[in-house]
Amino acid sequence: MDIQGSVEEHFAALSKCGLEVVLVKKIADFDEVSGLIIPGGESTTIGKLLEKFELDKAIIAKFKKGMAIWGTCAGAILLAKRIVEDSKVNGLKLMDVEVSRNAYGRQIDSFETEINFGVGKDSKKIPAVFIRAPKISSIGKNVKILAKYKNEIIAAREGKLLATTFHPEMTNNLEVHKYFVKMC
Repeated sequence: MDIQGSVEEHFAALSKCGLEVVLVKKIADFDEVSGLIIPGGESTTIGKLLEKFELDKAIIAKFKKGMAIWGTCAGAILLAKRIVEDSKVNGLKLMDVEVSRNAYGRQIDSFETEINFGVGKDSKKIPAVFIRAPKISSIGKNVKILAKYKNEIIAAREGKLLATTFHPEMTNNLEVHKYFVKMC
């Protein structure tokens, strides 16, 4: 999704994975994609732009036809069915998770760490960058936890939906991007 946020970083990571990347700016662009990344940025702004250009309806329709969607940070907020605090975010309400916006604090509280991403023997240690990051405060019964930080859920998957509250695109590690490519 190329309307606001960390678009260039995701573009670079997917290109390193050997993919031909399409920058989705308008409804017609959905014809060319099998997966969509909603990047980090400002969730209220992205939500308003999705609604203004009717991209929200196009995303939901394409998802119902099988398109995989990954939301990073603000994108995870937009995927969530529930947002803890009363906000003006126009979300997609697709993923059975509840999120808490800016749960790790303000911009000045941003940090980098290492986490384990994945399930069981497929789990890998990867770097994670948190920038005004949300937390996934609860999940539905069909949602799998893929990563935690200090016992808080920071990555989850429900079918063709992936949410990460951190920014894998801000590192040189491609594990989460490769995981999403397999989902597509």
